[in-house]
Amino acid sequence: MMKRFLDHLYKNQSLIYKSILFVLTTILIVYFFPKGGKFKYDFQKGKLWQYETLYAPFDFAIYKTEEEIAADKDAIANNHPDYYQYDASIEPVVLEEYQSRFNTFFPEDSLRDRVRERIRETGREMLSEIYERGVVQSETEHEEDEVINLVTGNEEEAILYSRLIALGELQGFINQYLEERQLNEYAETFYALIFDIIRPNVFLDDELTQKTLEQELSKVTATRGSVDKGKRIIAKGEVVEGEKYSMLYSLRREYQSKLWNESNYNWLVLGYVMLVALALIMLLLFLKKYRAEIYDNNNKVTFIFFNILVMIFLTTAVVKINPDYVYVVPLCTLPLILKAFFDPRLGLFAHVLTVLLLGFIVPNSFEYVFLQIVAGIVTIQTISELHKRANLFISVGQITLVYILAYFAFFVIHEGSVEDIKWMTFTLFILNGLATLAAFPLIYIYEKLFALVSDVSLLELTDTNSKLLKELSDKAPGTFHHSLQVANLAEAAANEIGANSMLVRVGALYHDVGKMKNPMYFTENQITSVNPHNELSASESASIIINHVLDGIELAKKNNLPDRVIDFIRTHHGTTLVYYFYKKAETEEQEVDPDDYRYPGPIPFSKETAILMMADSVEAASKSLKNPTVKVIESFVEKIVSKQVEEEQFLNADITFKEIQQVKKVLKQKLTNIYNLRVEYPE
Repeated sequence: MMKRFLDHLYKNQSLIYKSILFVLTTILIVYFFPKGGKFKYDFQKGKLWQYETLYAPFDFAIYKTEEEIAADKDAIANNHPDYYQYDASIEPVVLEEYQSRFNTFFPEDSLRDRVRERIRETGREMLSEIYERGVVQSETEHEEDEVINLVTGNEEEAILYSRLIALGELQGFINQYLEERQLNEYAETFYALIFDIIRPNVFLDDELTQKTLEQELSKVTATRGSVDKGKRIIAKGEVVEGEKYSMLYSLRREYQSKLWNESNYNWLVLGYVMLVALALIMLLLFLKKYRAEIYDNNNKVTFIFFNILVMIFLTTAVVKINPDYVYVVPLCTLPLILKAFFDPRLGLFAHVLTVLLLGFIVPNSFEYVFLQIVAGIVTIQTISELHKRANLFISVGQITLVYILAYFAFFVIHEGSVEDIKWMTFTLFILNGLATLAAFPLIYIYEKLFALVSDVSLLELTDTNSKLLKELSDKAPGTFHHSLQVANLAEAAANEIGANSMLVRVGALYHDVGKMKNPMYFTENQITSVNPHNELSASESASIIINHVLDGIELAKKNNLPDRVIDFIRTHHGTTLVYYFYKKAETEEQEVDPDDYRYPGPIPFSKETAILMMADSVEAASKSLKNPTVKVIESFVEKIVSKQVEEEQFLNADITFKEIQQVKKVLKQKLTNIYNLRVEYPE
């Protein structure tokens, strides 16, 4: 019983892994989502109300918009009085100094005693009045009718700033004071005396001013007025604007806060789990039906789920910090990366599902979903051949432009003008574009983490000066030349049917590296008339020929070639017979087992590996043609490929009969060009 259970577990380990991955991803996405209910009505400012007349379901306060709260705070800050401290200890010190220095400026022998005493008393009275009003040395500019708060000890008094005497106004005050007492002839002497001893006794208290301002700002409420239960909020067909928009905004906010409470928590989480799970199930079904080779590879499925999870995490984090910056998240990196490793359809499908999930948590969800889906479509359509660096920059520029144009269109529809357009949002789109450029280094990192291969890596592998290809050209020059010819044929055929031409070319360059182990046992490397197979039995020769596949796989792994390239080495002969030595064995032995002369396989399982099998067989066999003509080549290609089809070598490859016909057509044309043949015209 236990053995049967373990066998069943082993057979279904891939499905079990996907189930665990599915559950874990669903839980993490729901965990990342902001904890709030979803308002059942979708509305936008400036649009018509599409639903039935809405009445208030309960009492709620009308929330101010952020702009209104900011305006209230600005009004308080602009009208908040500055606080000044009055220092009463300054006046006695200055008066005492005045008494001690008076004789210096008004000597006893210069004036009569009675006049001199009158001047002394006038000066004392003038200083007392100056200090009673207050002497200020402030760098802050104030209007004359501006109110300030003057703090004396524990008492606070609101006065006009014009009551204080600034040091710059002191001369004018002295002139007026002495003129009223008919002592203006002594004004110059008083200037010298008073300016020598005067000191401010009123000082700006920045700390107290800021503290009281913060207290006032903290009193600003987030609401203004209220709506009673049963009151009509908006009727069907009315425009969502002004007070109606404020009430709808407040109702949605209050509804969401009331909805996400302890009693409803489990139901809301269940709803989110079901929606997220449904989206991920759609992705798995898409992979299983249309991308079976990806679905069967747990590493690739993990990679796709991981990227979706990263995008959702980044977006939800920004929404929690500040929803205004939601467009700075480079969401188009997702389809870009998936396209680089897989194909455009999968990239767009995953992108759309991710955007739909994010539509539950972002503000202005319809606008967000529309912008991101359009940007994703542009990403898929414009970005090609990532190994050409300029393409990424051009495509990112186009994506940014689409973002800006779509946002501008939405704003004009909502506002009816461009007067209040938020130019900062355009900056966010530019930052988004710059962040999207990070996809290039990300592709390299993902290649190392998930053992995947992109076109950039494939381009590097086509370098014939690389270590492995250089070794192949030195040890087996004939095989190296054969690989180059096959690469050209296969690349042209791949371009014809829309397959991955870069991948085919790389696979063709490395498909025969195993021949380096015994290069002289392959005819293309034999430079003399001596054939080492003449000294071997048919079975021994077949074993050497067959082993070049296994030797190639071993050598490729040793040189860290990607699995996608090693697949070409595994499959380029499929399960075909080593026909020459099989026929030779039949003449040497009475009974021959065909399986002993058959390549181990597997057979090709993609368009690219199927193309390589056809191109390799045709190019190798073409060397045996003694007098090639156009008709001979056409018949020759038809015979080889038809035999492979009959032997069901392409049964697992997603290639159609029509595409096989197109591949044969390209191979015929290329071989005709190689042999410099012309079509024979009738006389």
